[in-house]
Amino acid sequence: MRGGESNKFGIMIEIKRAYEPVKAGSSHRFLVDQLWPRGVKKEALQLGGWVRAVAPSKKLRSWFGHDPAKWKEFQRRYATELDAKPETLQPLLNAARKGDITLVFGARDVEHNNAVVLRDYLMGKLPKKRK
Repeated sequence: MRGGESNKFGIMIEIKRAYEPVKAGSSHRFLVDQLWPRGVKKEALQLGGWVRAVAPSKKLRSWFGHDPAKWKEFQRRYATELDAKPETLQPLLNAARKGDITLVFGARDVEHNNAVVLRDYLMGKLPKKRK
């Protein structure tokens, strides 16, 4: 799924490619990749933060290689990595508790990338009601 997802309490987490233009009124944006997107200027992304620590490990990224055949296993392994470092999620969870957020990623494949997995993972960790 591309775009955003909200839970039954209206908490929204969107995902957007770093190469897409930022629309006026966009929610709080966070880059969630380990590497900066090629050819994109910092100002163009209009980020609230770069949360590298939530990105998949280099080893996992290399193994996955954006191969859709490895997607299910990538999701499982990435969730295991996130489980091992829950403190890295706090900036994203805190922001989502206050308002909608957008996870920004650089991958070409909009359906098989870390932001998709991270969005779903965060939705499972969010409180039942926004503060």
